[in-house]
Amino acid sequence: MATLNKDVFGLKVENHELVKLAYDAYLANSRSSHAKTLKRGEVRGGGKKPWRQKGTGRARFGSTRNPIWRHGGVAFGRTGNENFTKKIAKSSKLLAVRQALSMKNAAKAVFVLDPAVKLDGKTKSAVKVLKDMKLEGKNVLAVANEKTPEILRSTNNLPNVKLVRATYLNVYDIMNADAIVFSEAALKATENWLLGEEK
Repeated sequence: MATLNKDVFGLKVENHELVKLAYDAYLANSRSSHAKTLKRGEVRGGGKKPWRQKGTGRARFGSTRNPIWRHGGVAFGRTGNENFTKKIAKSSKLLAVRQALSMKNAAKAVFVLDPAVKLDGKTKSAVKVLKDMKLEGKNVLAVANEKTPEILRSTNNLPNVKLVRATYLNVYDIMNADAIVFSEAALKATENWLLGEEK
């Protein structure tokens, strides 16, 4: 049975500020900027002055597409070029992942797959593995060293299983999973990556 490295899975997390920062950064960096509003110069119409400049007693207006008018343009609206990304230092990001894994391990939600278990590319075999581990129906984060065709075919049709490579672990996936399942090779790769020993 594989033993978990205490420097990765046994940290004492006194507060969750760094984990939250990494979680929010993941969501922000996944956000796309497609929303766009029309400015007064982009709204169709409004070429004619609605009424003469003087003598009517009303406020002067040059266009019905003024932002304060109905059907007018939008002032300070979305341009479609907004940048929502948040930067976080690599060392802080790796520490946040270690803290998240430690929290999951403390909650007894980290599992290491028996080396004797082999997936043959059939969904049925993956379902059996989850059932034997009593993880059926839970949101499972499966961590593999390599995404082989057999592993992909076995897990692709399981809506509650997300497959990631060891070096692509992130706080968002970890915190949203009910259980995290590592292969022995993935466990070693994860520990080497998080402790800076990857070559």
